[in-house]
This record gives sequence, C-alpha cells and structure tokens, in this order.
Amino acid sequence: MASGADRLCEALLAHGVDTCFANPGTSEMHFVAALDRRLEMRCILGLSEGVVTGAADGYARMAGKPAATLLHCGPGLANGIANLHNARRAHTPIINVVGDHASYHLRNDPPLAMDIEGLARPVSTFVRRIEGPGAIEAAVAEGYAAAVGRRGVATLVLPGDAAWNEAPPASWAIGRPPPAAMPDERTIAAAADALRSGRRCVVLLGGPALRAKALEHASRIARATGASLMAEPSNGRIERRPEHAPLERMPYALDEVVARFRDVDVLIVAGAQRPTAFFAYPGKPTFLHDPGALLVELCGVADELEGGLEALAEAVAGAGKGEAVPPGRRALAGDASFDGLLNEAAISHIVAELLPENAIVVDESITCCRGFFALSDRSVPHDYLQLTGGAIGIGIPLSAGAAVASPGRKVITLQADGSAMYTTQGLWTQAREQLDVVTILLSNRAYAILEGEMQRVGAAPARRNARRMLRLDDPGIDWVSMARAHGVDGRRATTVAAFRSAFADALSRPGPVLIEAVL
Repeated sequence: MASGADRLCEALLAHGVDTCFANPGTSEMHFVAALDRRLEMRCILGLSEGVVTGAADGYARMAGKPAATLLHCGPGLANGIANLHNARRAHTPIINVVGDHASYHLRNDPPLAMDIEGLARPVSTFVRRIEGPGAIEAAVAEGYAAAVGRRGVATLVLPGDAAWNEAPPASWAIGRPPPAAMPDERTIAAAADALRSGRRCVVLLGGPALRAKALEHASRIARATGASLMAEPSNGRIERRPEHAPLERMPYALDEVVARFRDVDVLIVAGAQRPTAFFAYPGKPTFLHDPGALLVELCGVADELEGGLEALAEAVAGAGKGEAVPPGRRALAGDASFDGLLNEAAISHIVAELLPENAIVVDESITCCRGFFALSDRSVPHDYLQLTGGAIGIGIPLSAGAAVASPGRKVITLQADGSAMYTTQGLWTQAREQLDVVTILLSNRAYAILEGEMQRVGAAPARRNARRMLRLDDPGIDWVSMARAHGVDGRRATTVAAFRSAFADALSRPGPVLIEAVL
C-alpha cells in the first residue's frame, strides 16, 4: 500500500509538478524515498535553502508552472524565507513542502520544533498543515489552486507520521484555479478616456502584463496615444522583443523616480501596485506619483491582463496595429568604443551587443550595470528576470532554476559580488546539473548600494566603522577560486578586451562559467 509520502508525490505529479528543489533532513526521509520511487519527478539538490527557494522561483517564472521545494522543519524554512519573499513579490507559484516532526512528538518540544505556520504565512498565499495521509490529496489540490490562481507560494507542512503512515485509496481531487477576471467595461472606458485626453500618461505594467502578447497590446496603446510604458520593480519576467514599443524600468533611486513621475498626469496600472518608495527617507514622499495625477487601476496581477490590455488597445487604437518597429538590433546608444580597464558601462554595452537570441538575462547587478536594460531595448528577443523583493542573494539560484526550466537557452547572470555571497552554493548546483549559465560576477568589492543609501538617508559620512561594514576588500574574495571550488569554470577579466574575449568564449560553449569582472 502507498504511504502518505507516496501519495504526496503522486498528487504533485497529477498536477503537473514534476520538479523538486530540495534540501531535506531526517523528517523528510520518507518523502525522499517516495521521490526515489517516481523517477519522472526530477529532484535537484541545493546546498542551502536559499538556493532551493530561489531556484524554484526561477523555474516557475520560466516554466509557467510551479516547482516543489523540500525544506527541513522550521529552521530550513527560515533559511529559505528571503527568496520566498522575492517569489511572493514576483507573484511566482511554488508548492513549498516543509517537513516537521511526527505530530505526537511535537508535544515533547524537540530541538527543531518551531512555529512553521507562523513563519510561512508572511510569504505564502496558502498554508496548510497536513493532519494525516488522508488529507494529502485535498491539501495539494487546494494549495495548487491557490499558488496558480493567486500567483504565490503555497506552503504544505508535512509531519513525519503523515508521511510514513499508510494512505487511503486515492480519489484524485485536482485543484483548478478560478478563471482570471476581465476588467469591466466601465474601467476600460475610463482608462481609454484618460489615454485619449492628451494628458501625459504612463502605463505601469507588472506580472503577466509583461509577457510578449500582453506587451504587443500595450505597444498598440502606446503608439496610438503617445503614452509611455513602464515596468514596475517587482516584475517576475519581461519577454522583451525588438518590435515592442520602448519599455522603461522604474528607477530605484527616490529622487530619480519622483522626478520621472512629476510631470505624469495619468497613471494606468495593469498588474502592478501603486508606485511606492523602496524605503522611507526623512522629508521625502512615500508614494511616488503626483497626488494630483489621475490613477486608473485597470487589472490586478491575478486578473486577465492580456485580455484587459487587448480590450483597452481596441478601445484606443481600433483594429489597427499601430506603427510597427522593425525587428532586429539597433545601434547601441552612446560610445561603444571602450578600451582599457573594465568598467560598468563597457560591460553593459558588450553584453547587450553579444546577447544571443532567446537568451535569459537574470539581473542582480544592484548598483552595477544599471544602463544594461535601456541598452538592450532593441537587442534580439530575450527574457529578463530580476530581483523583485529586495532580499539580496537570488541571482545565482534564480539562474539555476531558469536554466532547468529552459533547456537549450543560454542564461546570463549579471551578479553583484556582495549579494552573490548569500547563495554562492548555487554554483555547485549549476555544476552538478551542467546548467548553461554564464555568471558575470561584478566585483567592486563593496556593498556599494549601502554606501549610496547612507547619503540618501542623510546619515553621517562613512568613517572607519561604517566603511568596515560596507567594504568587501579586506580581504578580497577570490571569485575564480570560488567558482572552481564549486565545479564551475572560472576566469577573471580586468580589461575591456579580456572581458569581451571571455564573454564571447563562454557564449560559444555549453555549461556553467563564471567571469569575475573586476571593477
């Protein structure tokens, strides 16, 4: 007869969940054994829980369906929460399985006992403790429907006895998310009137509104009305195509984004939240747009965004497609004739220039390479994934998950050095799975973003104690050795010529490579 662990594996597979990123412990061994009996489930080990949860995020962003995670008790979940937070902000569906002690053992307060549900709720759309083997099918069905329908993390807590006890005969309840809702005609009409008013308008896009078909409709709106298109910071995936209308990325720095919205009269929001400052600063606003601007919320992130944008495009542009932009590369903006020592502008230009068609760019460059997004606006078709929730340490595992979901596509990671140290173990997963990832490790030997934040918040200039909390140069980190220790080919570039050569070579062959770009 099947155990509860067998039934959990079968229920996941019945919902199309066939990839599990795992870092298990004793409480999960029966589920590990069940996974071992079902080889159609691909199991991928992460050497830290942040790698597991970040990889599950990257996988689902690219696969369009959830992966499962397997985490060990409350402390394992706690170790993975930062990247579950990022997944929540990216509206990524994940089935998060957290093992726990057998239910009768919890009363003894064993060392690993913890309030797992309390930990899970802030990063989950659905939390369920499985009370026994007979509750597994319903829990998976409801969790799957919540993860996919509400675009978020579903956390299932699996006690040891629920895993090892015998399960009753299967009934095969399949969770089906409710259909996404279309915006009503009144909302579409209000948005169309605002767009046709001649006032300066920004259409702020997030979630599925940044996929290729939705962006085609948004491009029609922009070309028919003169509105600007902008991606919100917490976007999970942008399918960038050269024929789309130009798409801005909302600036990070508060003064820049306030200045950008100062002259915006109309803000149409589709799949995004109202623009909010990343942090509060003394004497500065927290909402970023002009309080007198007209705000029209077209669709929420769980609504039918593609259909809503198509309806709005029909309302403002009719049957016409709008002025097309011929596909193909454009000349890169600015002077691309770089030479000498390597710098951020040169890296951005070279990556945008050499970007292979259908590549996946994962961006956790933080302060470095901020010019890349604009430079690659008319590059060959590619997908763009970024840090969403501000919890650093996602770039390397996000790339691993994206590569697992997208065999045959080159993944290029723009990775800051400080945040890379949070989940550097993900390089080992890339090596073990032989994933086609090129990591460009931007080595400025500092938490440069925090150096800037000290100035923005009006704190005192950095002196000895502050500098020792913000600099990574004493001692410096040897990233080439770090990569090789994890089984990844590593090389270092200090000049523009060396970086161009190393990047071109890495693109020419499969498998993981790390290039330490010394700035």
